[in-house]
Amino acid sequence: MRSPDSIRRALPLVELGGLLLVALACLVFQLRLPGRLPSEADYRAVADQLRAEARPGDAVLLFPWWTERARLYLPPELPVYGYLGSDKDDLSAHPRVWVLGQPELPRAEVADFRAAFLPGRTAVGAPRRTGNLELTLYENGRYRPRRFVASEAYAKARVYLESPEGSRVDCPFDGRVHRCPGPPHLYVAPEWHEIFYEPRHCLWMHAPGGKQRLVAEFDGVPGGTELRLEGGIIFEYAVQRAPHLRTTHYGVEDAASHESLVQVAQPPGLEGVQKASRALPPGEPRTVKVWVQADNADTRQVCLDVFALGDGAVVSREGT
Repeated sequence: MRSPDSIRRALPLVELGGLLLVALACLVFQLRLPGRLPSEADYRAVADQLRAEARPGDAVLLFPWWTERARLYLPPELPVYGYLGSDKDDLSAHPRVWVLGQPELPRAEVADFRAAFLPGRTAVGAPRRTGNLELTLYENGRYRPRRFVASEAYAKARVYLESPEGSRVDCPFDGRVHRCPGPPHLYVAPEWHEIFYEPRHCLWMHAPGGKQRLVAEFDGVPGGTELRLEGGIIFEYAVQRAPHLRTTHYGVEDAASHESLVQVAQPPGLEGVQKASRALPPGEPRTVKVWVQADNADTRQVCLDVFALGDGAVVSREGT
């Protein structure tokens, strides 16, 4: 039986052996990795395929989501999606989705990707290999045609601050944004923001604070559609739970009847894109009021969008 002293003397050798094994494993990983990465020629060949075959409305989904280098080569007119959670995104604005994959990369988790992405999608032809890149076209059964998009119609909106008793203060349009009196963050305009890792092109609508609402009024929202509200608090602000923070409310109401059509209440600490939807009955286009309010608007930076969606298969309807 070894003495405690001999064991103590052996410990540095054991530690050294462990470090050497880790170093050897890292060296093997690094030596093998270049053989799994695409070359510049691979990316350019895939880009040429997409230029030749992509249609208006198509999108590209990166797999794994963090293979961002592809963005440098892909045609700029094609939207490219790749962020934590993009595998399960409906990508409902796009009737077809090209998956640009690198399945041989470490921790690519092909089975997990397929489980999240494939429901509602049908492959068009076989995957095409170009070096270490794999390009596959899918018909997107989760596609929903957009018949109205608030962030695209924002220039024609009427924007104002509205008090609980109904009085209004206009926010004039300067050709770029609807700017309200008061702090510089009180305006309405489409911008790119991140909501829980997901890049969103959405309407910046920062609540004015107190019971007052910031309102954007839109004409021409068609009947016989699904009205959908999607939004959230940007960056790291949603996760904060400081005692002074309050629930942020945003929604859509009918301007003529004042009926609440959809609404979201986002308390402090709730992250991610929040969604609410309802069917609009067939009929004449209506005017709607998109609004946001928070008793204390500190770090409650809201970015949202409103859609009127046409018929189409929907696989995932989270939060509706």
